[in-house]
Amino acid sequence: MLQPKRTKYRKMHRGNRRGSSQSGSQIAFGDYALKATSTAWVKANQIEAARRAITRHFRRGGQVWIRVFPDKPITSKPAETRQGGGKGAVDGWVAVVKPGRILFEVSGVSQPLAREALRLASQKLPVSTTVLYKNDMQGNFD
Repeated sequence: MLQPKRTKYRKMHRGNRRGSSQSGSQIAFGDYALKATSTAWVKANQIEAARRAITRHFRRGGQVWIRVFPDKPITSKPAETRQGGGKGAVDGWVAVVKPGRILFEVSGVSQPLAREALRLASQKLPVSTTVLYKNDMQGNFD
């Protein structure tokens, strides 16, 4: 599971998720990419599930780049606990995803294979996505 090796502070504020992604919105490594079109917190296990869906569909061919990293700690208090007593313990890690963010990039496979693999990966994620092609940076395949 993805998580930081060490952090400066154990716990973090929730923050806001307004606006669109400025960094990480261009294809940089691969030929095909999965781009977020909505806002969400993507958990580390969801990123891993999407990565596994892509690599299994490729059957050990191609190359995959993960362009998001879960570096935000999420806390939770136990069930049926009274209020007060401070912030809960760190429960997991999430990546803040805004519209326009590239989540995964792939290369080394044919266009139909890459498109299907990225479609399978998008079903594992809590964000709505679109598939991009390197030469067609404006829109998707459709």
